[in-house]
Amino acid sequence: MIPIDLEPLTADEQAHEARLQAEIVAAIRAAGGWLSFEAFMQMALYAPGLGYYAAGAHKLGVGGDFVTAPELSPVFGRCIAQQCAQVLESLGGGQVLELGAGSGALAADILLALADMGQLPDRYEILEISPDLRERQRRHLSTLPNGIRDRVFWLDRPPTELFRGLVLANEVLDALPVARFRAEAYGLTELGIEFADGQLLEVARPASQLAVSWLADTGVELAVGQEIEWCVRLKDWVAAVTQSLGVGVVLLVDYGEPRRRLYSPDRSKGTLVAFHRHRIHNNPYINLGLQDLTAWVDFTAVAEAGMQSGLDVAGYTTQACFLLACGFERHLAAWRSQLPVEREPLAAREALRLVLPNDMGERFKCMALTRDYEGPLEGFSIKDFTGSL
Repeated sequence: MIPIDLEPLTADEQAHEARLQAEIVAAIRAAGGWLSFEAFMQMALYAPGLGYYAAGAHKLGVGGDFVTAPELSPVFGRCIAQQCAQVLESLGGGQVLELGAGSGALAADILLALADMGQLPDRYEILEISPDLRERQRRHLSTLPNGIRDRVFWLDRPPTELFRGLVLANEVLDALPVARFRAEAYGLTELGIEFADGQLLEVARPASQLAVSWLADTGVELAVGQEIEWCVRLKDWVAAVTQSLGVGVVLLVDYGEPRRRLYSPDRSKGTLVAFHRHRIHNNPYINLGLQDLTAWVDFTAVAEAGMQSGLDVAGYTTQACFLLACGFERHLAAWRSQLPVEREPLAAREALRLVLPNDMGERFKCMALTRDYEGPLEGFSIKDFTGSL
């Protein structure tokens, strides 16, 4: 169902959508008339020059489609920096690799905080596939002092040379394309699209044996009519972005749940949603290339993928617990002390959204995967829910 308050597209946006739809229709025909949702989502988000993350639409912040934690408050980045500093100190130095750096706000906040702590990394590398976000990051980070800015480098692909330090991904996993399935009385079906009568139509067909076997291996039992998502490429993604980490920590922050909670019958329609101009809705087949598509993360699958890549699961907790353990109250007080008095109440409300249970505090989770790292991880010192995975 399309929400009645969804804003109409401009003429230029309609033309953009039409160009991407033409490419999707061509892909449907090339695939024999039916295209998997995973392939559709890949094109909707990443088609060169047309996909949501590959085109020039303004995505983050008040004027975009959604707001992430770093745009909400610099307190988030300062808490992340607290954990980074502890790891870098334990390793005797190293570097940071941030995956999908958004507007660059998180990188800036982390680097400034690490400079204050005397724990700047040797290099701060950013792996960013979105051309317009990369340019936005360059503009944002160009304002940093020379001694900090000179440590920032952009990558086109995961590094191949071994390094020690941290790999950081904030709200990246939820944007990986997913396959979608629905349980029917006669078996598992996979959702995809066809093109008929001038429009994209969602059509189910029997799922592959691979998907049936995967579901059986999870031990999850679905109710008839229940829909779920599966990030098929998660294992390969984790392997690719962590292969160069010789010693250190992978810190992942995203909204998600352990598998059994994620695939609970209570979520009968899965978790896939679209974001357009700060409105959330459940129709992925409109606003092509102009809206974000995202699904909640199966953190059990992330843990499995990490272990298959030779990593250890060193911690899993809520964002609230992680930030509080990393000095949230202290960092908030320091941030407020730098603001005009009239700005303080709003700054506090924005920051508190990061830890409130009915906002980002419980929906978002933090996971640490490690390789040959024996040092402490204070972000998981309040409560570690690894046993729930």
